[in-house]
Amino acid sequence: MSYVDGFVIAVPKANLEDYKKLANTAGPIWMEHGALSYVECIGDDVPYGELTSFPRAVQAKDDEIVIFAWVVYESRQSRDAVMAKVMADERLKMDWSAMPFDGKRMIFGGFQPFIEL
Repeated sequence: MSYVDGFVIAVPKANLEDYKKLANTAGPIWMEHGALSYVECIGDDVPYGELTSFPRAVQAKDDEIVIFAWVVYESRQSRDAVMAKVMADERLKMDWSAMPFDGKRMIFGGFQPFIEL
């Protein structure tokens, strides 16, 4: 069964095009190193909930949009190998302080599917 990394971030609307540029660079690199799929989504129907919500989870401000992304791998072992290659890839070496979003508010994690249809 596959393995999935999931990410949720808040991107300032003014930086959205820069973020898309970054994602369009990163996605093919992930795929080149062995990911099965790479998906980035812009929040379209993500209301600010009273108790919990995607915007609350990343402390999104009024001028920010929520991005939900995931990467699918063959297995956890494959994910670990792909991630090591991606993190070592010179094409993704960048100044983290110049990122088009606040990485401190990014939520991410690895997930083992239990149903795949």
